[in-house]
Amino acid sequence: MAIAQELDQYFVDITTSCPYGFEQKSVYHQAVFGSLDNATMANFLAYGYRRNGNCMYAMRCPTCSSCVPIRLRPEKFRPNRNQKRVWKKNHDVTAGVAPLIMTKENLALLDRFLRTRFPEGKSTADSYYSGFFISSITHCFEIRYRIGDKLLGVAIVDGSEKFLNAVYFYFDPDQGWRSPGTLNILYLIDFCRNHHIEFFYLGYWIREISAMRYKSAFKPHELYINGQWQEVNKNKVGSELNHRQDRACRS
Repeated sequence: MAIAQELDQYFVDITTSCPYGFEQKSVYHQAVFGSLDNATMANFLAYGYRRNGNCMYAMRCPTCSSCVPIRLRPEKFRPNRNQKRVWKKNHDVTAGVAPLIMTKENLALLDRFLRTRFPEGKSTADSYYSGFFISSITHCFEIRYRIGDKLLGVAIVDGSEKFLNAVYFYFDPDQGWRSPGTLNILYLIDFCRNHHIEFFYLGYWIREISAMRYKSAFKPHELYINGQWQEVNKNKVGSELNHRQDRACRS
């Protein structure tokens, strides 16, 4: 907390339209850094901050609290039946760690993913890598998933001995039947266990956004609510949060 309070003097609030399509204006509490050591990066993540390029930010929207940071403790995770089925049906997928670079193969897949999933978007694959993924703040790398020689998907992650931070995941739109988003999280959980990493940050969970809703299926997970991480194993905390979000978004 002391580190976060000391660094807070370098942050500014930026008001813009909501990136998730809500009517309320979004407020990004953000600052740009040259580099952060692993301990400081871990502290930022632990206090609900996210990374975008060399920028660390947290959402400070005055009339909405839908963006909720979510994380897992990999050693506690237990897969449900559907997650076990996804793991089994992807037995032919291989995964490997790779440096974060803008290869032609990666850019072609990301471009097709963006055009399929976000046809109204104006961002390009090049701009995603140069403005969003690539960072000098912390150690960032890729996990590449393949079926034979064909690229299935790419996970962009930040990592240290204490945490793994999921930055972005894109995949072949024609392979959606494989549930690649679920497969990616399952593999990264396994990666954390193999490397004895305590925390796995999944970004934001937003109940109203179906593309993000699947994250809460990984249990137990923790949600950052009112400045504290609260474990969710069933539906108690989730129900309380839903009520709080509904009230905030109506205000």
